Amino acid sequence: MTVMESSLSTEIMYRKPQGPWQLAARRFVRHRIGVVSSLILLFIVGLVILGPAWFISEDAAFRPDPMRINSPPSADHWLGTDEVGRDILARIIYGGRVSLLVGLLAMLVAITAGVLLGSLAGYFGGIVDSLIMRFTDVMLSIPGIFLIIALSVFMGPSMRTIILAIGFLNWMSVARVVRSLFLSLKEQDFVLAARCLGVKDGRIMWGHILPNAMAPVVVAATLTVGSAILTETAVSYLGLGIQPPTPSWGNMLKNAQDLIWTAPWVAIFPGAMIFFTTLCINFMGDALRDALDPRMQL
Repeated sequence: MTVMESSLSTEIMYRKPQGPWQLAARRFVRHRIGVVSSLILLFIVGLVILGPAWFISEDAAFRPDPMRINSPPSADHWLGTDEVGRDILARIIYGGRVSLLVGLLAMLVAITAGVLLGSLAGYFGGIVDSLIMRFTDVMLSIPGIFLIIALSVFMGPSMRTIILAIGFLNWMSVARVVRSLFLSLKEQDFVLAARCLGVKDGRIMWGHILPNAMAPVVVAATLTVGSAILTETAVSYLGLGIQPPTPSWGNMLKNAQDLIWTAPWVAIFPGAMIFFTTLCINFMGDALRDALDPRMQL
C-alpha cells in the first residue's frame, strides 16, 4: 500500500459520520439556483422586517400627500407614489410584512392539519383511514373561492379569515403525502420492534415514524408558503382579503388596476415583489426536494 492510499484510508476511517440532515445541507449548497433563490428571499425578508426600523417611516406608507399623487420614481420616492400620494416603497415593505405573515401562518395551519390527519389515517387505517380520506375528498371537491367567500361572510374579511381559508385549502395534499409515508413506515422493523417493547401508539407515531417522514413535509411547507402568498394576492384583489388601509401586495394591485396605463409603476413594483418572492420560494422548494431525496445526484 502506498503512502497516499494509507493516508486516504486513515482519513476515511476517522472521518466523522454525517447524519441525513447534514448530507441534505451539503447537497442543498450544491444546488446553485436554490442557493441564489434562498439569498434573494433572505434579502426580501430582511428588507421587510428591518426596513421600517432603518429607513422607512410609517407616515410614508399610510399618510396621503395630495401634492404627490401618482408621482413617478424620483430621488425622494424611489418607486414613486400611489393614487393618494403614499410612498410605494414604504407600502411594499409594510405590505410585505402582511403578505409574508399570511403565507407563513397559513402554511402552519395547512401543515398542522395535514400532518395530524394524514398520520392518523396512515397509522390506524381501517375506518379511521376511510373517514379521513373521504373527508379529504369532500374538501378537494369544494371550490376554493367558494370557501373563502363563505368564511368572509360568516367571519368578515380580515387577516384571520384569510389565514384560516388558505390553510384549509392546502392541507389535503399534505395529508395524502403523510398518509402514504405512514402506511409504508409503520411496517418497518424499527416500528415492529417498538410495538414488541410495549411502546404506546402516540410515541410510535410522533417519536418514531413522523421524524422519518419529515423530509416531504418540509418541502410541502416551503411550497405552501408560495401558494398562500399567491392566493392572498388573488383574494385581496377581489376585495375579500386584507382590507385597506392595511397594505398588502394583493390589495396594492387591486388599487392600481385603473392606473396601469397612466401610472404603471403603481402596479409594476408590487407585482414584481409577488413574482420574485414566489419564484424564489418555489426554486428553494425544488432545491430542498432534491437535497432531501438521496436518489438525486447533485
